[in-house]
Amino acid sequence: MNRWVNFLSLLPGTLLTLLIISIAFLRFYDETDFTLLGYVANARTWSNRCTVAALVVALVGFCVEWDRRNREAARTANERAEAKQRSLEEGERAARRARIQNRWILLQARYLLNPSAGVEAAIADFIQFLQE
Repeated sequence: MNRWVNFLSLLPGTLLTLLIISIAFLRFYDETDFTLLGYVANARTWSNRCTVAALVVALVGFCVEWDRRNREAARTANERAEAKQRSLEEGERAARRARIQNRWILLQARYLLNPSAGVEAAIADFIQFLQE
């Protein structure tokens, strides 16, 4: 799919180039320069038609490029939002880990200062919390 999108994105520019070459060929040369132009009945009319077609192709190319840039900008904005969300979630996880670690350090300090049954029960509750 992506290969076709890449191929089709080249089409307006290529077609525009070919139309401009055709316009110049039909405008500035005649059958004395190229015998091939003797087969074209109204070179000026065909040149005008090619000019209109070139304008349409240029407009289509502009619209394709506009759409591509808008999609790219939207994709970039989505990536930034996702990165910000991941960063916020990581920050919340780090803060939660720090709170748990601080609680453990405080319980250890309490036990070292006062090894009572209440502190042992709090440590047991904390260990049970960690196991969950």
